[in-house]
Amino acid sequence: MFGLLDCNNFYASCETVFNPNLRGRAVVVLSNNDGCVIARSYAAKEMGIKMGVPAFQIKDLIDSGRVVVRSSNYTLYGDMSRRVMQILSQMVDDIEIYSIDEAFFVIPDGIDYVDMGRRIVDAIVMATGIPVSVGIAATKTLAKMANHAAKKYSGFRHVCVIDNDARRVAALKLTPIDDVWGIGRRYASRLQSRDVISAFDFTQLPRDLVRRIMTVGGEKTWCELKGISCIDLEQVAPDKQQICTSRSFGVMLETLDELNGPIATFAARCGAKLRRDKLVAGTVMPFLYTNRFRPDLPQCALHHVVALPHATNDTRVIVSAALDGLKVIYRPGFLYKKAGVIMGDIYPASRRPIDLFSETMDPSTDCFMSAIDSINQRFGPGTVKSAAELINQKWRPMAHSRSPNYTTDINDIIDIWCRD
Repeated sequence: MFGLLDCNNFYASCETVFNPNLRGRAVVVLSNNDGCVIARSYAAKEMGIKMGVPAFQIKDLIDSGRVVVRSSNYTLYGDMSRRVMQILSQMVDDIEIYSIDEAFFVIPDGIDYVDMGRRIVDAIVMATGIPVSVGIAATKTLAKMANHAAKKYSGFRHVCVIDNDARRVAALKLTPIDDVWGIGRRYASRLQSRDVISAFDFTQLPRDLVRRIMTVGGEKTWCELKGISCIDLEQVAPDKQQICTSRSFGVMLETLDELNGPIATFAARCGAKLRRDKLVAGTVMPFLYTNRFRPDLPQCALHHVVALPHATNDTRVIVSAALDGLKVIYRPGFLYKKAGVIMGDIYPASRRPIDLFSETMDPSTDCFMSAIDSINQRFGPGTVKSAAELINQKWRPMAHSRSPNYTTDINDIIDIWCRD
């Protein structure tokens, strides 16, 4: 049997864990630059606040105090995710981390599935304070459906198990076709035009018709909904094609000197991501965008690919190449709102060929980069950084309501005072 663990309203829940005064209140988390709503508590959802709504459209609710707003804090959310997944991995043998707040896992046959699900929920809530739901079924697609029911219907008490045909059919009939995992908007529209309204309707279609309409991916989903497992647990993620770090600026930037800082910062973060995943890259591509929401200003979108002398994850080499590429693409007379760096030609570091005659392939590089990563992990991101990253900090995204990094920065640890 497959299980799916999903953290409920994850970003909003992370904010509530360290601020109990927010419990039961309408809380929204905003995107970079405090632009749009990307997470909502249950109370915020009940008020009708939609995902993706611009913050200025709910300004009256925020100013009146009816809605509490928080700027996104991905450092905090990433660390809380790591803690949740660590607890899950201690309770089950095989897991697949599907996203920052979701993980599939395998449950052995012959045990009490509901009891196992409840023990997982209770352990994570006790250790982290993050509320989670668990769905359990014979396939990953049905486990996803069971998880949705566990969150939607309070009678399940956060654990829903689909372990027989009657429960499977009931769940299929309650699930709209556009809510089925693996069926995108385009295919859902085509199916609805054929009077396929629910997941159950979909399973009643002939298998060969499903394959003609949706190719092999749709056929796998059809089988999964029938209770036939076709999608295995992916314990090792497939090779990445690209790694990207980008941000919108808090203010628009104009000069090359102003752009050096953010490009260097994004390049350094790409290097850290490569090392985290034990990868190397052969190309670096910096890019620049103007503000497309300002049609009154000149517009452009610029990029340039820089080939590295050898595949690497050395921050020094990556930052230098990114800044060289920036000089190539920079055009004066424009106001730039967004920039980023994309690493390409990526493959595992273990497959990197050794060039004994390369002057830039220093054997001490891995040790040096590992030391920097250890320091930044211990004392907080950015403790050690390249000098180029310190140039011009006014580009930093607006985050007027960001919470402290309670779990990763010793300066942000909560103080507890005991009265005599």
